[in-house]
Amino acid sequence: MLAFIFLLFSEAGHASSGGWSQFWNQYLNYPGFEGWKFINLFIFIGLGVYLLKKPLSETFKAKREEIRAELIKAEEEKQAALAKLTEAEAKLARLDTDKENVLNRAKEEAEGESKRLAEQTESDIKKMREQANSEIARSTALAKYELRKLSAEETIRLAEEMIKEKISEKEDAKLVKAGIESLGGAK
Repeated sequence: MLAFIFLLFSEAGHASSGGWSQFWNQYLNYPGFEGWKFINLFIFIGLGVYLLKKPLSETFKAKREEIRAELIKAEEEKQAALAKLTEAEAKLARLDTDKENVLNRAKEEAEGESKRLAEQTESDIKKMREQANSEIARSTALAKYELRKLSAEETIRLAEEMIKEKISEKEDAKLVKAGIESLGGAK
């Protein structure tokens, strides 16, 4: 294409009346402007776009797909985080009711335990009273037995003293002999 432009300029340069050559020299080849540099730049950019269009478009497509996949993944993570947040908020909302339920259950258990302990205490007191009463009855019976035994021994001792005072040795020998005979002893 560049060759075509140079060919066009060379033919126009042979013409004496001006035309393209005059336009070139007057406007495009103006010192400091140098339009041919811009034409070269446009041609270079055009060729660069033409040659790089396919690889760049594939790279851009791949990058676009990668970004799309990342956006989809980010959206899924966002949805998962929102679900977890909703679940956590629900747990926090249930936490107050659960706390109240636990406190109520603890109060009920404490009251039940208190009643059970009171009943157990009453039962233990009743058992101790019964044991104390039976121990008192047993001790009273034992004391009465001991008193009777002591009273009988004392009565026998006093009776012996009285008998010893009233009975002399002759009467004692006579009584011992009579007791032996009554038992079937020596005659």
